[in-house]
Amino acid sequence: MNELIDIKVQTTDQGSCLVSVAGELDVVTAREVRLALHAAIDHHDRIVVDLGRLHFCDCAGLAALLAANRAARARGVEMRLRAIPHALARIIRLTGAGGAFSIDPP
Repeated sequence: MNELIDIKVQTTDQGSCLVSVAGELDVVTAREVRLALHAAIDHHDRIVVDLGRLHFCDCAGLAALLAANRAARARGVEMRLRAIPHALARIIRLTGAGGAFSIDPP
């Protein structure tokens, strides 16, 4: 476990889970997040990724989220992002990646 990132996976109801990501999602921690999301995809039909306590995200972090989202779609799993911090929302907008994600309204 990396001290820069805190990932919690909590089953919310049958087939659904909440993945909370807090801290820094970057080149150092992206692999951990990607592995946690892929594990959630393997065991759930619906995943909500709460990013409300994320302090930093770089392009490696965005790539991890995009890869997990592609994997979820390929397996018929719904993956939604929630509580996206302003800086990450800006990166998503500037890269044109917004259409790739299902995003819960604020």
